[in-house]
Amino acid sequence: MPDGVADEAGDLARERVVEAALARLGLDDKARLLAGQDRWTLPALPGIGLASLVMSDGPVGVRGVRWTADDPSAALPSPTALAATWDPELAHRAGVLLAQEARRKGVHVLLAPTVNLHRSPLGGRHFEAYSEDPYLTGRIGTGYVAGVQSGGVGTTVKHFVANDAETERFTVDNLVSERALRELYLAPFEAIVAGARPWGVMTAYNSVNGSTMTEHGPLVNGVLRGEWGFDGINVSDWSAARDTVRAVRGGLDIAMPGPDTVYGEALARAVREGRVEEATVDSAVRNVLRLAARLGILEGAAPVVAAPPADVDGRALAREIARRSFVLVRNEPAGSTEGTKGTRGTGTTGTAGSGPALPLRPGTTVALLGAAARDARVLGGGSATVFPDRIVSPLDGLTAALPEGSVTYAVGADPNEELSIADRGFTLRAVCRDAAGTVLGSTVVPNGDVKWTDVDLPEGVTHANLRGVELTGTFLARESGTHTFGIKGLGAFTLTVGGTTYFDGVQRPAKEDPFAAFFGAPEPHARVELEAGERVEVSLAHTVETSEGTTATSVLFALAHQEPRRDPEELIAEAAAAAREADTAVVVVATTDRVESEGFDRADLRLPGRQDDLVRAVAAANPNTVVVVNSGSPVELPWRNEVAAVLLSWFPGQEGGAALAEVLTGAAEPGGRLPTTWGALADAPVTEVVPVDGQLAYSEGVFIGYRAWEKAGRTPAYPFGHGLGYTTWSYESVEAVEPAEGERGTEGRTVRVRLRNTGERAGHEIVQVYVSPAGPDAAAGPERPLRWLAGFAGVEAVPGETAETVVTLPGRAFEVWDETAGAWARVKGSYEIAAGRSIADRRVATAITV
Repeated sequence: MPDGVADEAGDLARERVVEAALARLGLDDKARLLAGQDRWTLPALPGIGLASLVMSDGPVGVRGVRWTADDPSAALPSPTALAATWDPELAHRAGVLLAQEARRKGVHVLLAPTVNLHRSPLGGRHFEAYSEDPYLTGRIGTGYVAGVQSGGVGTTVKHFVANDAETERFTVDNLVSERALRELYLAPFEAIVAGARPWGVMTAYNSVNGSTMTEHGPLVNGVLRGEWGFDGINVSDWSAARDTVRAVRGGLDIAMPGPDTVYGEALARAVREGRVEEATVDSAVRNVLRLAARLGILEGAAPVVAAPPADVDGRALAREIARRSFVLVRNEPAGSTEGTKGTRGTGTTGTAGSGPALPLRPGTTVALLGAAARDARVLGGGSATVFPDRIVSPLDGLTAALPEGSVTYAVGADPNEELSIADRGFTLRAVCRDAAGTVLGSTVVPNGDVKWTDVDLPEGVTHANLRGVELTGTFLARESGTHTFGIKGLGAFTLTVGGTTYFDGVQRPAKEDPFAAFFGAPEPHARVELEAGERVEVSLAHTVETSEGTTATSVLFALAHQEPRRDPEELIAEAAAAAREADTAVVVVATTDRVESEGFDRADLRLPGRQDDLVRAVAAANPNTVVVVNSGSPVELPWRNEVAAVLLSWFPGQEGGAALAEVLTGAAEPGGRLPTTWGALADAPVTEVVPVDGQLAYSEGVFIGYRAWEKAGRTPAYPFGHGLGYTTWSYESVEAVEPAEGERGTEGRTVRVRLRNTGERAGHEIVQVYVSPAGPDAAAGPERPLRWLAGFAGVEAVPGETAETVVTLPGRAFEVWDETAGAWARVKGSYEIAAGRSIADRRVATAITV
């Protein structure tokens, strides 16, 4: 039975409590319970012993209802990193930690995980989803959900469904065939419902085939609840619910955020006017009460989890996930110009032919280069953002790991071409005032980002009396030159630096966007000459706007800053000079929150700024160049065959720099494999993310990711599943275990794979099993991919040791969705079962007949 799931007797007991509570509720309380009372909570109903239910964003940490840096959260690596571990048990452990964090912050439901697919590499929010493959996504998501719920905290698997891009995400109508929906986009949700019994889902902003998802009865009531038996809550994405009657009839239980939603008074009125049956409202209320009973916040109901799991060391787990997620996609001797397959093994570095570049040999000197090496980007932008209590940068990690004097640093190239939230060097306090200018309260803020809802306000401050917020304090410059200060947000502001007022006016959005204050870029307003070590006073005053008779429900703005912009050629020359003096050059390149974030898609896959030029200049100066790619999803690496090694670190979480030092020095092996194909945008088969007349056609059908690359006959830079370690493996055999006599279908069919560690050190290998139609019947029936992932398992072995693993192949691996019959259909015939290291590196194979 999945973690976090009670036994049948416990379920029945909770259902009795739920029904009794429901019978005591009047219509107005029922309708009010389905509408948020504020941004994150549902109202308490003391009359039935129901406490207020609290939700919070995830998925890499638990923000809590106070989204401020003075309430820190553990920050794990990005979901793409978690998927790159190919380890559902590790995902489960991540979930346990997040449940621990949620309970510490008084959160009952985590708004995660995101299990949408990487349909196109241009998706701007892909760092928050796992993979291009539905099977891998489902396995990792199942582990994550089971882990969170084992701690007595609910999840909302999102975004149901086909929310695979950000362009026009509030209004786009995605046109998806029934077969593609079933085989790709619904598949992870189905797997998680079956394997982990989630307590919630979140329906998306977008429409699917003409109906917005918050009103999509056929997919919610028909498939999710009807076919799959889902019995949890269905909560809208924030502000996604549009119509009272259509939403409740379409299966939406909770409309967030509150208090102004399509539910509440509007829903009670619709029932009284005969437009909605009260029984329909009862169904939604029953789902909410069932969740409350599972959580233990409904009087008389025993929670599913009476005692949470033992405490988890968040820093240690974040570090472990990071190093297990790093994908070494290239590792050649210094100066090698060989292709991308890579060399696996150990040995010293430094001269061509002396062994692969990684791990670093003892006593090596390192030139660490790149802005992201010093100011690490550890997580993606948007609602996934949390504030950890510390961040270990690559510079911090390597400096601590290597002997004193071994590491030199140069910026080389800065990808941040815009202002960032005021952080390093700033000491700030937020002062709140009423309409008369009287101080109501104040609080220390760790950075310049203010995101306040009801519970975030300082003591003594309410939205009713708040009319102004001033960020005031000092800035200590770490570099000499022209520093730029600016503002992120909408409304009236006054910006003062060093006693001079540089802006006193109103900022408005360039285009209509309900989240412009949240995701928009900061606007520069002040350019100030400062010397390194100089301290200057700063102030950003914001007038909180209200309409007559209304009260603001949130305060969203930020003080922004950019360090002096030096001549790019000079910076690159400095980096190249540092590289020449070191045994190894390590260049950290990165995307920014203006490239990968919630709220917009990507225009291209290029690294921002002059980072490509930096890598080429460094590689020319030192043939032993290692590049660390700090991005949440694929970027183009046009220099990849010009450097000795390429290591993908994703967004590695708060302990990323420490994990990176372990991997670079060889204290740990890079454990990751690609969960998504990496290649040039010009070669990518599926690139369309921009709707035409409000519609986006998924015309590629079931061919996305590696399925599409293989169909098109194109070779990516690095294929799905690829990843190197620090030892070598020989795959010796794969054997299909035939089902027992009389056993129906293919459920439970297994394959046994044997392999040997042929290298010089212990290692971890991820055995991947792919299914491919074979024989004369391969082309018969519906068009299918050339092959697809059907199973995987991790093994470990010391040098010379043989490891054996048994992989179960799901029956669904041999089925397609028959659109005519409206059902799954087994495709009989011969299949090749291949095991290996990636979709393109299959080592051993056997055949079965279905």
